[in-house]
Amino acid sequence: MRDTAATTHRSPTAPPRSFLWSRRVFLTLLTGFVLLPVYVMVSSSLKPLEDVSSSFRWLPSEITVQPYLDIWQTIPLARYFVNSLIVAGAATVCSVIIAVFAAYAVSRYRFRGKRVFTVSVLSTQMFPGILFLLPLFLIYVNIGNATGIALFGSRGGLILTYLTFSLPFSVWMLIGYFDSVPRDLDEAALVDGCGPLGALFRVVVPAAVPGIVAVAVYAFMTAWGEVLFASVMTNETTRTLAVGLQGYSTQNDVYWNQIMAASLVVSVPVVAGFLLLQRYLVAGLTAGAVK
Repeated sequence: MRDTAATTHRSPTAPPRSFLWSRRVFLTLLTGFVLLPVYVMVSSSLKPLEDVSSSFRWLPSEITVQPYLDIWQTIPLARYFVNSLIVAGAATVCSVIIAVFAAYAVSRYRFRGKRVFTVSVLSTQMFPGILFLLPLFLIYVNIGNATGIALFGSRGGLILTYLTFSLPFSVWMLIGYFDSVPRDLDEAALVDGCGPLGALFRVVVPAAVPGIVAVAVYAFMTAWGEVLFASVMTNETTRTLAVGLQGYSTQNDVYWNQIMAASLVVSVPVVAGFLLLQRYLVAGLTAGAVK
């Protein structure tokens, strides 16, 4: 009877203790592996240039904050930072606004060519971005020669470029999320006197906030860290951070400590925004991708 009672009280689904300890060890090693580059960046940013360029030491022999002061003088980092904020912010706002209207129309209305439109939007993600570099360059130059509108070398041209990459995925993702919002909410809003736009902004958009936030984060990250198009489509005045950080590397020397310090400084807004919007981002990605 005692053996029977002991067996009934033992959880049949509890994993063995050896498995729990092995999982803890694995997760600890994985965490250390992930945080190791961050430690190298932080420690290198607090060292003099001689301690970084000559030989790497895990523990700095001297700690200084001078690299964080020099990064603003070596290159015009503040101007690059403002350019990145303007370009990434404008691309995000435009992508979200257009994607909301396009996804709502596809999700709620029937029209000729609807399936072709959705497949065409998704098919644009199959091509690598470098294929569009030369065509966009020629288009911008020809538009500038014909109309005088300077798209090449301007922030507006770079915003349009990033919009072509973030908008198709944003529309496709919001279509899946809007499909998960019950149509009864739209009908109830129409009965109460709202028009189609009123039902969209008063009912559907508040219910789809996680998906919209996920789209906004995706569009912002696409524009913030892009290097290829920013290096071709910008000049010294409109250069962004992703390209401007190359200025710490000269023909004579590479300011490794300043590169590490600048990388940490420009990562603060992205990391802070991601932490603030993390719960919306997870909910939006899961709902938009699964449903």
